[in-house]
Amino acid sequence: MDIYRHRDANIRKTWFLLTVFFAVIIGFGYALGVYFENPAILVIAVILSVLMSVGSYWYSDKLVLRMANARPIGRRDAPGLYAIVENLSIAAGLPVPKIYVVDDPAPNAFATGRNPEHAVVAVTTGLLARLGKPELEGVIAHELSHIGNWDMLVSTVVVVLVGCISIAADMMTRSFIWGGMRSRDDRGGERNALAGIFAIAGVILLPLAATLIQLAISRKREFLADASGALLTRYPEGLASALEKISADPHAVQSASASTAHLWFESPFKADARHGSAKGIPWFAKLFLTHPPVAERIAALRGTR
Repeated sequence: MDIYRHRDANIRKTWFLLTVFFAVIIGFGYALGVYFENPAILVIAVILSVLMSVGSYWYSDKLVLRMANARPIGRRDAPGLYAIVENLSIAAGLPVPKIYVVDDPAPNAFATGRNPEHAVVAVTTGLLARLGKPELEGVIAHELSHIGNWDMLVSTVVVVLVGCISIAADMMTRSFIWGGMRSRDDRGGERNALAGIFAIAGVILLPLAATLIQLAISRKREFLADASGALLTRYPEGLASALEKISADPHAVQSASASTAHLWFESPFKADARHGSAKGIPWFAKLFLTHPPVAERIAALRGTR
């Protein structure tokens, strides 16, 4: 059963989206420079975005763990869980990550950290209570795959790009509202007019497009982590069964937020009941999901997609 056929395709599509993202930023920056005759605007936006994103990258694990109210555990606290994480880390050729537990009845998990040497795997008490060993191994393997695939780095790059677009769009909006940063040359003619139209359209559309691209990349990384996790355990059914149990559970993760939703193994929000069924979700609604529909992930694992 070839459940890994999408792995290379997902990587190519991810880098394609990043390339498009870079092209959009360059085009938007060019339009801003022409319209305002001040290329320093984009430079300032990029510098601010990079500084904020790099700071978030270095302290992301601490921030996420604090937001999730996670607590560290050792081998004595949960020997079974610790053994699973340790054995799978060795099999994957990764350093054993720190292990945290979130006191929450909703079965879920996430991984964070800036690199494999500073990685963290966190699971909820609901996950430990609901899943059997093969299913728990599937979930842990999925999270270790995120670490091994350096998904955190890819996510950070995307955050930088989203930040650049958001800040540039915000500066552009403020300039229109307050009438500042007008072009110093009223003789700009058609070139400035076209640049102005492009810039105004960018203010309206680019923040939304940036968010959609960010979510698309997140969904692609989930498919890749599923495939890599199944390859690590050599038992795709364990991960597929875990997805079925987790998606069927009615509890939402209480400490989850919109900013951290993409980190969790499965969507931590249960308000959207359509999320469990691929057939019940219109294509345009899928664009706003942080995770692929559960049915699609299970079908990919079982080779029925």
